[in-house]
Amino acid sequence: MTGRLSGRPRTGVGVLTVLFIFISLFIIVENLMVLLALLRFLRLRRWVHCCLANIAFSDLLAGISYLLNICLSGPTTFLLSPELWYIREGLLFTTLAASTFSLLVTAVERYSTMVVPVTESRSTKLVRVQGLIIFCWLLALAVGSLPLFGWNCLCHIEHCSSLLPLYSRSYIVFSLGLLGLTLLGIIGFYCTIYYFVCTNAKHVAVTSQSRRAFHLLQTVLIILGCFVICWTPLFLYLLVDAACSPPSCQSPLGLEWVLALAVMNSAFNPLIYSLRSSEVRKAILALLCCACTLAGVRPPACCQQVAEITSGSSNESSLKHRSSVRLSRNLSFRSPVTSVSSVPSQ
Repeated sequence: MTGRLSGRPRTGVGVLTVLFIFISLFIIVENLMVLLALLRFLRLRRWVHCCLANIAFSDLLAGISYLLNICLSGPTTFLLSPELWYIREGLLFTTLAASTFSLLVTAVERYSTMVVPVTESRSTKLVRVQGLIIFCWLLALAVGSLPLFGWNCLCHIEHCSSLLPLYSRSYIVFSLGLLGLTLLGIIGFYCTIYYFVCTNAKHVAVTSQSRRAFHLLQTVLIILGCFVICWTPLFLYLLVDAACSPPSCQSPLGLEWVLALAVMNSAFNPLIYSLRSSEVRKAILALLCCACTLAGVRPPACCQQVAEITSGSSNESSLKHRSSVRLSRNLSFRSPVTSVSSVPSQ
């Protein structure tokens, strides 16, 4: 009825399937490296490390779920029961939602650090961030499990989606609304940070502090651009699908491409959130050096930074925390130099 059976390959693995498998493996390896580097060398001492580790973990699971989705698609789809089909699609929905919610937590914490600073101990903020991360995963798991527990179209086939058969169009609209509000919240928080930094940077001389501020602006622009490029096609496709009622209206095909583009956001996140941090870059370099040592390959001279990371990050974090607490007591919109200079420490 939806037209999804026309032109489907019966046997064999196509070139596109191999390409999508390569994308998912790249996402898995990339986020696994970031996650291991954060756990091994930075040890999640600061709240920002917890946020980065959570994003890397959710993106890692997104890559694994996407790989499972590819392997269980095609002719294998007809060997699945409806429950297994819902689990296959629900895992991808859950991990993508968790990745998006994790980005929102990071945006909220950066906003509370820069724009509305609150004097609190490092342990208190760390506990709050960990609580928000747990809540994000519970919410994502609930959203991905709704079709499995009854919000589907098995008994009302006229309400089924064309792009995602067995999914109710009302559920797709609900998911789009929830994720859309999350993305708008992320954009809103970062636009506020962008305006805040731009307003205060006008009063800052060209120093290391101002360069750090403009470094943050570049990061914000990359974040917003990545979200728009990766998520807009999928949102548009699903909106068109939700408005169609098969067989009188058939949604456009090619969901595989727009889904792959949305999943690619999980490959860009480590580059944006992790590799732009010198601390995380050193941790990843140290991880690669350790891998070379275990493989019996002589590591380069830069591997001496391993000792600096393991011994110096704790003292550096403590100094930055005490400095940020002292600065936040006097932080206001009338003291732009202080507000901008406190950004990199977070």
